[in-house]
Amino acid sequence: MSGAQSPATQTSAEAAHYDALFFAPGSSLYYFTGIRWGLSERLLGLVIPRAGNPIIVVPAFEEGRLREKLHLPFEVLAWQEDESPTKLAGAALADRGIRAGRIGVEETVGFTFSDHLRQAAPNFEYVSADPITIACRAHKSAHELELMRLACDATFDVFRAVFASLKEGMSQEEIAQLVESGFAKMDLQGGALVLLGASAALPHGTVKPQTLKEGDVVLIDGGCKVEGYESDVTRTTICGKPSEKIARAFEIVRKSQDAALDAARASRLSGTVDDAARAVITSAGYGPDYKFFTHRLGHGIGLDGHEHPYLVRGSKTILEPGMTFSNEPGIYIPGEFGLRCEDDMVIAAEGPAQLLTQRFAVSLEKPFG
Repeated sequence: MSGAQSPATQTSAEAAHYDALFFAPGSSLYYFTGIRWGLSERLLGLVIPRAGNPIIVVPAFEEGRLREKLHLPFEVLAWQEDESPTKLAGAALADRGIRAGRIGVEETVGFTFSDHLRQAAPNFEYVSADPITIACRAHKSAHELELMRLACDATFDVFRAVFASLKEGMSQEEIAQLVESGFAKMDLQGGALVLLGASAALPHGTVKPQTLKEGDVVLIDGGCKVEGYESDVTRTTICGKPSEKIARAFEIVRKSQDAALDAARASRLSGTVDDAARAVITSAGYGPDYKFFTHRLGHGIGLDGHEHPYLVRGSKTILEPGMTFSNEPGIYIPGEFGLRCEDDMVIAAEGPAQLLTQRFAVSLEKPFG
């Protein structure tokens, strides 16, 4: 999305120029229908026409299970193993007098499914459904925000316990298992990426085994789901006493988070939030550009851990109340250490963004305040 207009910023008039939308299993299917369904080679497909009830095509032997999940009026079309589900969908549209126009395809629909629909109903123009799907999902309701806060609270509880249990000699895998078991005890699905010492300079880690020793930073990045809504939190601490260089770098990263929170305001462009956070880090000598702060500032979050919109240089999504993002600047020194502080935030109606996590880290020694 860098350097281009976000789908979420396109006009409602343009978004209205659809005759139908097409979905396959995934988070958007759940968002619009409340139906969770595994993705396989057998298509469960949703077609939402401009008017009238939605159409679902489902493998015939799974129709009963689908009907148990239905809470809204749908036209259910069951297909046998030797039939084409997309031909059924195209025929259903034709029966409603919809034989040409524009069909918006949700971004995660596999090529094979969209291509089969294109062959079954060739008189339509097939375009991205992003102006509708992303624009809807980007704005969280009060209930969605509460679920995300609960996920953040649970993540803080698990992380606190894990950080209190850290000991020299522990491996990355052992620490990650503590995180997973902590969430499991809360009946939640969750986990974390654990980076130790110099491996933390690689934001997404290394395959090389690491064990915790005196002077190492400990970076734990993870979260959980509450009724499908995710948290994404990173806390960094130190085994022992930090060097002056590490302590100063941590303070810079925290100031970068403060700058991002203040810059994340309604009516501003998403790219300016990255600009504000990056300016703090580069002006402190950790620049230029992506040299030491090697990734974008943040990503949208909700039913997916990473979803639209994104906080990245040049992105032109207009921030609006209810949009939710990670705020995760970092400094990464190859061969030495890496630091990242990550909290989740929501764009407010007025003023700076509000935290969904409980609070920012205070220091390396007090990652939870």
